[in-house]
Amino acid sequence: MKEKLHIIPHVHAVDVNDRNKLLGHASFVIWFTGLSGSGKSTLASQLEQELHKQGIHTYILDGDNIRTGLNKDLNFSADARTENIRRIGEVSKLFIDAGVVVLSAFVSPYKEDREAVKQLVGAERFVEVFVDCPLYVCEARDVKGLYAKARAGQISNFTGVNAPFEEPQKPDVQIKSAEISIEEGVSTLLSAIYPKLKINE
Repeated sequence: MKEKLHIIPHVHAVDVNDRNKLLGHASFVIWFTGLSGSGKSTLASQLEQELHKQGIHTYILDGDNIRTGLNKDLNFSADARTENIRRIGEVSKLFIDAGVVVLSAFVSPYKEDREAVKQLVGAERFVEVFVDCPLYVCEARDVKGLYAKARAGQISNFTGVNAPFEEPQKPDVQIKSAEISIEEGVSTLLSAIYPKLKINE
């Protein structure tokens, strides 16, 4: 029998609406998904710079960075990938509650995991961005040398090579990163998210 933990969350006096009013904008997560090398982190970084210039409070959660700390105990098995995204979803929720616009850049290959994050933070606070880039382009870039290692059998469970990627069917934003410039991608993203910021409302 599972032990009852008797956990009762405390409801604090200051909530997300108060923090949004204080900071002058709404908070939500912009969830970048796509193959390794598709340009997720590059787009997130460029977008953050533009938002920062406009006084928007932001924070980037990036796959490799998170795996050096919070999730360094996880490997790349299917179960571990799901746990990786679950934890990031919980962290994103905390940042949203703090009034911050979160830019989460993760391969996040499974549709069910991405949907779980959406349900966790709320559909109105979740923007799914599919950084759509053909595998052959990502592999040609191979900026981290990971595809070569996966092809050589040095990396198992590598998305696109020996592990699946479930493409979003109806993302909020789709960026074909092999066909447009980073600047064009950021412009598209800004147009999509600007109404959600509700600046100084």
